[in-house]
Amino acid sequence: MIARILILISAASAAGVSAQTLATYRVDGDEIRAPLTREPGDPSRGRSLVLNRNEGACVLCHAVPGPGPAGNERLMGNIAPTLAGVGAKLSSAQLRLRVVDSTRVNPDTPMPAYFRIEGLIGVASAYRGKTILTARQVEDIVAYLATLRETRP
Repeated sequence: MIARILILISAASAAGVSAQTLATYRVDGDEIRAPLTREPGDPSRGRSLVLNRNEGACVLCHAVPGPGPAGNERLMGNIAPTLAGVGAKLSSAQLRLRVVDSTRVNPDTPMPAYFRIEGLIGVASAYRGKTILTARQVEDIVAYLATLRETRP
C-alpha cells in the first residue's frame, strides 16, 4: 500500500526539534525511497549520532560494529538486533523507513519513531509536534547504516 504522509522537516532547538517547513514523503511497502533532504547523508555524522546515547541513542538497544561509545562496547545494548551487516540486508530506502517510523514495519517494536509526530501516545507537552531527529540527522544515520556490510559485530 502506498501512503502519502505529510511530515515536518525539523530544525534543532533547545527543547528538542521543532517544526520549520512542511514536506512530504512517500512510503512504498517497506521503504521510503526518496531522501528527506537534498543534501546526501554523511556517514561519519551518522555514526556519531548512532553512538550518542542522548541524540540517536541507538546503542541503548543495538550493538554497533567497531569501537563503542568512548571505546567501551559494554555500553551497547543487546535487546535489539545488532546493526552489524544491516547495510547488506536492507536498502537505504528500507533503512530510512525504519529510522523514520519503524512501527510501519513492526507495530509492536519498542523502537521510537524518530521522524514522526502524528499518532504518538504519552508525549510530554514540551515535545508535542516535534520530531526526535531532524531530516538531516535521519539521512546521516541512513548513510552510516548503509555502510555496515560486515555481519560480524
